[in-house]
Amino acid sequence: MEAALDATTVTHELKAATRQTVVLSVPTIVCGNCIRSVENTLRTLRGVEAARANLTTRRVSVVFDPALNSMVDLTAALERAGFPSALLADDAETEQKARVSELVPRVGVAGFAAANIMLFSVSVWSGQASDMDSSVREMFHWLSALIALPAVAYAGQPFFKSALAALKSGRLNMDVPISLGVLLATGMSLFQTMRNSDQIYFDAAVTLLFFLLIGRALDERMRTKARGAAENLLGLRAKNATLIESDQTTKVISASQIKPGMIIAVAAGERVAGDGEVISGESEIDESLISGETRPRAVSTGDAVYAGTVNCGGALRVRITAAEENTLLSEIGRMMLAAEQSRGRYVRLADRASRLYAPAVHVLALLTFTAWMLIGAPWDQALTYAIAVLIITCPCALALAVPAVQVAAMSRLFSKGVIVKAPDGLERLAEIDCVVFDKTGTLTTGELRLETNGNVDTVALGRAGAIAGTSKHPYAQALAKAAREEGIRAHAVDDVREVPGSGLITASGGLEEKVGSAAWVGAEEGLASIWYRAKGKPAVGFDFIDEPRKDATSCVSELQRSGYLVSLLSGDRREAVEQTAAVCGIEGWAAEVRPDQKLQTIEALKARGLKALMVGDGLNDAPALAAGHASLSPASAIDIAQNAADAVFQGELLQPVIETLALAKAARRLALQNFAIAIIYNSVFVPLAMLGYVTPLIAALAMSGSSITVTANALRLRSMKLHLPEIGTSP
Repeated sequence: MEAALDATTVTHELKAATRQTVVLSVPTIVCGNCIRSVENTLRTLRGVEAARANLTTRRVSVVFDPALNSMVDLTAALERAGFPSALLADDAETEQKARVSELVPRVGVAGFAAANIMLFSVSVWSGQASDMDSSVREMFHWLSALIALPAVAYAGQPFFKSALAALKSGRLNMDVPISLGVLLATGMSLFQTMRNSDQIYFDAAVTLLFFLLIGRALDERMRTKARGAAENLLGLRAKNATLIESDQTTKVISASQIKPGMIIAVAAGERVAGDGEVISGESEIDESLISGETRPRAVSTGDAVYAGTVNCGGALRVRITAAEENTLLSEIGRMMLAAEQSRGRYVRLADRASRLYAPAVHVLALLTFTAWMLIGAPWDQALTYAIAVLIITCPCALALAVPAVQVAAMSRLFSKGVIVKAPDGLERLAEIDCVVFDKTGTLTTGELRLETNGNVDTVALGRAGAIAGTSKHPYAQALAKAAREEGIRAHAVDDVREVPGSGLITASGGLEEKVGSAAWVGAEEGLASIWYRAKGKPAVGFDFIDEPRKDATSCVSELQRSGYLVSLLSGDRREAVEQTAAVCGIEGWAAEVRPDQKLQTIEALKARGLKALMVGDGLNDAPALAAGHASLSPASAIDIAQNAADAVFQGELLQPVIETLALAKAARRLALQNFAIAIIYNSVFVPLAMLGYVTPLIAALAMSGSSITVTANALRLRSMKLHLPEIGTSP
């Protein structure tokens, strides 16, 4: 059975290792129906495991097996479906600005044409129209047609191209009813001009395009502002690097040419081009880009530095350990993109609504035309009302309602050093009413200092430090660090096994050795934080001091004032936990708690109807993190990619916990507001359009205005002043 399980595990790991995630830019995504078409197109390809599109950023994240498919296959499939695409470029901001620049001249042409046509229309429809010779009126109509036809052909291209691509691939998008409305208004006006009728709508058709283009240009500008944190992050990678050759000469190369093992020079003010280790020089590194910590970190020989960080002081020489897509910066970027593309409950609800809504647009327009014809209205009047319905019933505001909030929220959280990784993480964080903290490395700094009192067993410390060096538990890391600081050279230890909640054990060299809690190693309870014992010898204890984070007390106090139930669960000894709980003002605490006991506590809170946020280091807290309604983990830069919590936060303070909870509640409020805006817009304007009270021009204004309104409302999240509201109240 064990062999079978091992084989299954290996197979799963090999499969996971072959997966590749890419993000494609798909600029022709314009509505919720486009999202469904893009995702369905990709999911039908062999080897594609997942595809998630985002309307706000016009990106699609694809997880696929490169052995079964390639980038060419993905883009070719989207091309056939009418969605030209390309790998997300570093200059994505320039790409989006180019789209705005393309729209601006079309706005100008439409506006100029509309103004001139309006002059003829005013002359025709003024109070003196009855005195105007019919031949002059006919001439004005033909002059309007000469201006309108080329203007519509040029200014309407963004809508026409998108609609044609959609129809060729057998689908509908929001540009289909828009194009249909504009072409019907123009065609009807041309037909009426040929008949020398008075019912001419060239001014309405061109002015309609003018306002639609203004709305789309403003929408693109809003999207540029709403660009996700991941895109901003990846845009800050170094473009070039100074390579040091084997003969000590230097040359400037592209950052894409860097390979592990190369040595680069990083001057003051430059960005580091890859992850690496400092081999000479001393300086300070600004890591706010990836950690949210504003204070530069001092580095010298042997210290790690990361791609995208800025050298603030002296010149450094760095040996590259990871480059390009393998750097920490790229990994964080991929995590952020996945979070921004992810689908929570609200996003899925909006997508379903917009998919159902898109076909209804044409049905409502047809019903409007038919109903007005049946009650005896002229065909041109009935067609005008149907055109207004086609334009006003676009579901763009509904499709944008939640993704815009999600991208703005992720961007703000990232600026505070928080990365939300779970698809519905923000939604669950907004529902929290109970917070459970771990102690070491969470409420405390995790920077443990060995208390020597001038007397330390260096032999035991050296051996214990060597064993502890194989673990990432804060106490184990502190023990290994203490051994190094004492100048003890330790030999590597093989075959070390970690028992969560207890300690480490090894039998290398035929001698069983343990490092861990007193109960684990078989020592008498004492003041020591961690113990070492070799079989047949007395146990040796090492006591560490771990100070609470600077804002731990204020953070706990703010949570309690807002009505959150706060408790502390730790596997540490009773004295240390009791002292930390007293300093932080936490009444409910438990010490020497094993991982399974933490899990039981979380389940007990859940049984009481509480929704708990587990805040732990992600190591021996993994079961509790998984069991909590939501989970947060403090993570060092090197561990951030492996952390399994819903979200991770960087830095030395606990304030990101408050910020995350407050922002989650604000994001939920704005998402619901956007839903309300979209629903009210449709509830008011659709019936009015069907009843004939809305012209195509007003419909264009209303449609563009609704999309801009929901995006602008979402953008407020990036700058609004947040506070943690009391449970059960709005932020």
